[in-house]
Amino acid sequence: MIARSLFTRRNSSGPSLYTLSFWLLSVSNFLFSASFSMMIPELPAYLEKMGGQEYVGLIIALFTLTAGVSRPFSGKITDTVGRVPVMAFGSIVCFVCGLLYPYLLTVWGFLTLRLIHGFSTGTKPTATSAYVADVVPANRRGEAMGMLGLFTAMGMSLGPAIGSWLATDFSMNVMFWTSSAFALMSIGILLRMPETLVNTQPFRFKLLRLKKDEIFDKSAIPPFLVLLLQSFSSGVILTVISTFSASLGVTNKGLFFTVYTVASLVIRLVFSRTSDRYGRIPVLFISTIVLAFSMVLLILTDSTFLFWTAAVFYGMSWGMNSPTVTAWTADLSDEKTRGRAMATMYIALEAGIGLGALGAGWVLNHFAGEAGIDASFAVSGVLALVAVGYLGWLWRKGPQVMHHHVDGTDELALLDEEP
Repeated sequence: MIARSLFTRRNSSGPSLYTLSFWLLSVSNFLFSASFSMMIPELPAYLEKMGGQEYVGLIIALFTLTAGVSRPFSGKITDTVGRVPVMAFGSIVCFVCGLLYPYLLTVWGFLTLRLIHGFSTGTKPTATSAYVADVVPANRRGEAMGMLGLFTAMGMSLGPAIGSWLATDFSMNVMFWTSSAFALMSIGILLRMPETLVNTQPFRFKLLRLKKDEIFDKSAIPPFLVLLLQSFSSGVILTVISTFSASLGVTNKGLFFTVYTVASLVIRLVFSRTSDRYGRIPVLFISTIVLAFSMVLLILTDSTFLFWTAAVFYGMSWGMNSPTVTAWTADLSDEKTRGRAMATMYIALEAGIGLGALGAGWVLNHFAGEAGIDASFAVSGVLALVAVGYLGWLWRKGPQVMHHHVDGTDELALLDEEP
């Protein structure tokens, strides 16, 4: 397969993951993640100026609702039409929405566009994860997902800071149009990517009719449960951190995102192959403990020092979580339904973020000041500890995980074995 050879060209030290196609996909991911994330810090205040303060929790919740609903469809299209068209569709949605935000100036118009915007992250990450899993060896998936995630994390890191700078020094409209331009560049890069799905089909609307077994992939249940519990904290962070930043005197609302993402980048660089060597479950067990600890630090925060320290630990946890849970899902999936498995995993991400955002929004409307913010962090920490308990139970069951080969055969592999 052409795409596989582009990703795994051999040299004297073994197969190389870092080829031109890998970097193209990575840069596309950077531009895509920066496109939608640069808006996040400024949207709560933007909605409040429209008179929609009571709907702040819906900014993230509506976005993740359509992202989650679209996952089963994107999974099926990824497994039939191809990985590249689905990736391109996600970037196109970001491009169009960025152009439309300046012209929808009512609360309900804004919320409707947030609902539509969610289709972007409901499609592109599903196809991207399936694409990478197609073309890298199973014993290097953690490394590959980690390195690809570096670029996604850089986009998530720089995007909010860029967005806040553009909104403050220029205008919200300039920020929206810049977001659209980033998405357009992401689309252009994807046009150079070779398709990895062998037996592609032309798109037909009947492909959007889902059977019961096409909505959810049972093989992905363990990562689904873990990610659902972990990602509640992300919804809380996205909803309350702007208000929390302002209460501490931090004027750039995007800096928390920058700090935690830089920490995530460092972890990915240093520990990119950790889960390939020692297993997915042990790494997730440790990273989820770190996630719970970061929530405790945020509850205790009364200074900028603790605020930035919490951001670092939060970033460290997701620097380990994201590539590991994605590689774990790929390990458990069948190649023929890999898109569906990835979609199932991302449904958990969107559901967790959406529930966290809704919960935090409700708490902020019913409990004034720090009490509401601390309660949101506390619930996030408790759910992370539930995930720790579940991972500990899986760990005690044994380190064996099913891998599916490209020829359709199966093998039992020990993930704590040296690759």
